[in-house]
This record gives sequence, structure tokens and C-alpha cells, in this order.
Amino acid sequence: MRYYRIILGLSENFFNGLEKVGLGMLSGMDIYESEEEKTEKEEKKQVEKVSEDDYLFDKAYECPVCGENFKSKTVKANRAKLVGTDMDLRPRYQGIDIVKYDCITCKKCGYSALTRYFNHLSDMQIKLVKTNITPNFKGLEEPGEIYTYEEAYIRYQLALANAVITKAKMSEKAYICLKCAWILRGMREILPKNATNRKAIVEQYKAEEKKYLQKAYEGFSTAAFKEHYPICGMDTGTMTYLLAALAVEVDDHTNAMRYVSEVIASKGTSERTKEKARELREMIKK
Repeated sequence: MRYYRIILGLSENFFNGLEKVGLGMLSGMDIYESEEEKTEKEEKKQVEKVSEDDYLFDKAYECPVCGENFKSKTVKANRAKLVGTDMDLRPRYQGIDIVKYDCITCKKCGYSALTRYFNHLSDMQIKLVKTNITPNFKGLEEPGEIYTYEEAYIRYQLALANAVITKAKMSEKAYICLKCAWILRGMREILPKNATNRKAIVEQYKAEEKKYLQKAYEGFSTAAFKEHYPICGMDTGTMTYLLAALAVEVDDHTNAMRYVSEVIASKGTSERTKEKARELREMIKK
């Protein structure tokens, strides 16, 4: 009878009894835990230990407009892990939304731009910032350890205003609009489930996001014909795919299908981009 009880115990818990030798914490351990499950648990544990500010550092900049030396929060290279992208190529990283940190703003004169464009100003553009932005700029509140979505949004809006004032390329303005849409999407995603008037706020965020997506679509559509590639770091295939995705989001399904077909038929486009285009095509059909 005693032997029967031991076997019965093992059938429910293969490590029952190890508490006698000090290893009771192994109770319930899965013998055949898959590598995938193991990796997921390790990644979850790592995310719990790492906070957003652990991915950041303060990088020094010199403003090309006023010469002010300041620091801006920047994502550490290779620190964050890419886990996927949205349909319109918004990147999703583990533990941090890096989109919040791709806009640099001078706290003295109000000059603001995407990281890739920050130091690329002509003398005329500098004069336009000094004349139209700086005299009215009242400064920004000092951020905490991380940027909130609201703080990031203000910086992007300021970057868009600077781009308009300095007559920046169509693609630069479109890219800022796209990132504004991504920021608003992030705001919507972190909105608490029990927030007061949540449904109305979500709809407002969606409407604002679509407004920026529409402007991004218009700008990139023009840039694709008038500017030289790469555009905002994107080759022809990637840009055409992005136009297809934006067309879907602004309900221009006819052109969305046309752009998708161009991507799939293109010989120079990567297979990964073509696969995303095929997925988008199925979505359009449905």
C-alpha cells in the first residue's frame, strides 16, 4: 500500500519528496519544458527587472540654430529588442517605445527635429527658426527619467512646426506626421481600462491619429515621385509598401491594392517586404 501511494504521488508531481533534501522549490517543474516556453519566461523575467530608463542615456547636443549645449534622452544602441512592427511599420520594442525618443528639441530656442535631420540646416533655415520660432518659444518643462507620451507629442508637434517654417522636404514633414500618429497610438494603448470617458477619449485619439496618417500619406505620395531614394532611409520597395499600408488606414483601398501589387511584382524588393505586402493584400480583400 505504501508503494502504491508513492507511485500515485509521482503521477501528480514528479518531484514530490525532494523537500526532504531541501529542494522543495522544484515541485511542479515541467520535465519537458520547450525551449520556446523557456525563452518566453526568461524574457518576461528580464522585462520585469528592467525599467524604461535603463534603456536610455542623456546624449549631448549642440543646437545648430543658437549654439546652446544641452542633453536629450536617447535609446542605448542595441539595448532594446525589436519584437515586431505594426502594419504601417511602427516598430515595437520590448520594454520601451523608442518612437518617443526620436525627436530632439533645444530647450533654449525651440528648434526641434527628428534625430536624422537635427544637424542638417541651411543658413536660411536657421534664420527662419530664429525669426519665427525662437521669439515666441516659452520653453519646455524639464522631463523626468523618461518621456511621457504627452511630452514626446509636444516635441513632435514642435518639430513639425519647425519643418513647416523652414520649408523642409515633403518627406521630412510626412515622416514627422507618421511618428505623431504612432505617438497618439501609444497614448491610446496605455490608457487605463477604467479611465473616465475612456470610449470617448479613445475615439478622439483615433481621429487625431488618422488625421496625421492622412497627412503622412499625402506627403509620402508626393515625395515618392519628386525626391531621390532612399527617402527617410527607405528604399523603393519599403516606401511603396508603406504607401499601401497608409492607403488602407485612410480608406483608399483602390490605391492600396495598386501599391501592394507593385511591391509583390518588384524584382528588387526583399522577400520580407513582399510577404508583408501579401498579408496586407489579404487584409484588403477581407
